[in-house]
Amino acid sequence: MNAKDDMKTEITPNNILMIGSTGVGKTEIARRLAKVADAPFTKVEASKFTEVGYVGRDVESMVRDLVEQSVNMVKTAKKEEVKQKAAEAVEEQILNILIPPISRKDKRSLVGIPEEVGQSRDEELNEKTRESFREKLKRGELDDRKIEIDIQGSNFPSVGVMGGPVDDVSMMNIQEMIGGMMPKKHKKRKVSIDEARKILFEEESAKLIDMDEVKEEAIWKAENLGIIFIDEIDKIASGSSGKGGPDISREGVQRDLLPIVEGSTVNTKHGSIKTDHILFIAAGAFHVAKPSDLIPELQGRFPIRVELESLTEQDFYHILKQPKNALTKQYIAMLEAEDVELSFNDDALLALAKIAFEANAEVENIGARRLQTVMSHLLNDVLFDVPDLIGANAKILVDAQMVGDRLNGLVQNKDLNQYIL
Repeated sequence: MNAKDDMKTEITPNNILMIGSTGVGKTEIARRLAKVADAPFTKVEASKFTEVGYVGRDVESMVRDLVEQSVNMVKTAKKEEVKQKAAEAVEEQILNILIPPISRKDKRSLVGIPEEVGQSRDEELNEKTRESFREKLKRGELDDRKIEIDIQGSNFPSVGVMGGPVDDVSMMNIQEMIGGMMPKKHKKRKVSIDEARKILFEEESAKLIDMDEVKEEAIWKAENLGIIFIDEIDKIASGSSGKGGPDISREGVQRDLLPIVEGSTVNTKHGSIKTDHILFIAAGAFHVAKPSDLIPELQGRFPIRVELESLTEQDFYHILKQPKNALTKQYIAMLEAEDVELSFNDDALLALAKIAFEANAEVENIGARRLQTVMSHLLNDVLFDVPDLIGANAKILVDAQMVGDRLNGLVQNKDLNQYIL
């Protein structure tokens, strides 16, 4: 993006192929990468495109999904920019419902007082009352009060098309065209001020945002920063079974993916998008098939290959302890909502990591997902007992002994039925 203009278009991204068993964090890496780069991100499963008929999806739908994601991102950013203006407009609307301003049509003469003086006194009194209510609104004192507001309803019914299949873009264009021809509907609804604030904020924000500008920026963002994550790509590799049967369908999906990955123009309801500079990250376990089973043209489009190793016991310990969204922190937050203090000591985390690792070694290796099963089994009884502990300022410490008591018997059982998802 910072290169000279004549070279900018020539530089294409190096797509990545991730090889690793389930649960090692392939999707998580791609999601985090997109978050760090503030890039539109969409995830699709390659096996979805092998399904026959209306269930199966057209491969171009992944690019349309990316554009939708990009539009939502840009809209959210623009909404943040107009937040203050929209909030002020909403406040005025609610005040107008509570205390309608005095219009010139409502002028009335007070006995013995000239018309202009009476009008100015009424306006002054109205303004003082409005200011008093404005303060109460800001303090949230009126949030539970019910008011009647106008809500813009859907202006067209859902459209069905007879005479054969119609692609996504045509369908969206037909709906948009019919929607533009029909008058906007408004309906009255009685809601609390708190709820009215949210509904009216959405409407006011939409009025302040220029959608043409949003679409233009979203298309640029999707074209230059977009990341498409294609999961289970090994499921569309032909394998070593030779030709025939479902392999032909799989190869067909690979050939459909090829023009999208190498660069083509896709029509979406927000405009045309070129896929030349979108970063594609493909991932698969490749237990049965090998990367070399993909058609050569597609292999060539994924020059960077990364092999992810299975998670170790130490990795499980770090996963439970370090991330912001670690499972332990999720359970702490859930119980905190019920005024129960849950805590884990280091020995407990090491014990949990060991049990999860052994379970993966004994049964099927499902990676970090095993931790959810182990944690769920450990804390099921605690979650069940929580309602009886509310208000008692209860504190629960999970230590190695508690982990051992609840889970060791299961690990000794070779079947490990409790762990099979």
